[in-house]
Amino acid sequence: MRVGDREFVFTGASRGKARFAATAIRATLRRPKLVLAAHPNLGPIVSGMYLAAPRMKSIICTHGIEVWEPLSGMRKRALRHASLVLAPSRATADFVVTVQGVAQDRVRVLPWGLDPDFESKIVGDPARSLPADFPPGRVILTVGRWLATERYKGMDTLIMAMPRLLLGWPELQLVLVGAGGDRAWLEDIARVSGVHRHVHFLSGLTYGELSACYSAAEIFALPSRGEGFGFVYLEAMARGKPVIGGAHGGAPEVIKDGVTGYLVPHGEPLQLATSIDTLLSNPELARQMGARGRERVQQEFRFNVFAKAFKKILRELCES
Repeated sequence: MRVGDREFVFTGASRGKARFAATAIRATLRRPKLVLAAHPNLGPIVSGMYLAAPRMKSIICTHGIEVWEPLSGMRKRALRHASLVLAPSRATADFVVTVQGVAQDRVRVLPWGLDPDFESKIVGDPARSLPADFPPGRVILTVGRWLATERYKGMDTLIMAMPRLLLGWPELQLVLVGAGGDRAWLEDIARVSGVHRHVHFLSGLTYGELSACYSAAEIFALPSRGEGFGFVYLEAMARGKPVIGGAHGGAPEVIKDGVTGYLVPHGEPLQLATSIDTLLSNPELARQMGARGRERVQQEFRFNVFAKAFKKILRELCES
């Protein structure tokens, strides 16, 4: 696997949980200084590794809604006993402390960074990579999985905002990029709302096609109430787009309301439509917000910024 200019060789377990756990335990025979679990569900394996290497340190990464509700006993205990728990936003870190009971001094906020190859992936002519069914005209873009378990992302609210928006912008289009079993439910909302001709579902896109969709859209919107961080906001901001997100969770730590975009309450199509209408009516304001968003990504969310902060954390743990 390549990440930036580095190449890594790793061992998989062919999707076998028992094989994976056994491999992790055997790895402790090398007396590691540190083990990192990239998700709280892997915490119990870290606990098992401590039995063979009691002096090692551990880091468990959290991401968002998976820690916003109480975890199972084993996973919660693993989080509490980790040397350090990482969270991508202050909002998620607060849930780790208040819901999972992890000590405050064992939790660290580390915002995720963009892919180290991100900038090289977005060069070139986006128009040549656009999917054939991407609509012409002024486009609102949203990206995310279409699943019943992820309805908190607010894609239904975006569709319900369209009737009001089409009164002033009859050629406006909404593009949803993703995949999942909830597509029929979303399509039904579009039909009932009378906007199905203006709502487009795109699936199975290559990275180049998705990148071209970001570039061609005028506004990015995901009025979610449960983003632990909101990586898609960064991807849109990096392309100079104004973004609209939910005024909940980690989104307010990525989007500066009124500066790089707007924050709206979840499930409020009227307020969502008002924010979108403001950007459509003021292209120069939208351009300025997009430019400020791109500048913020460059300063705070590039991979080298993340890597520097992460190396500092690793150094502190290994030297302590």
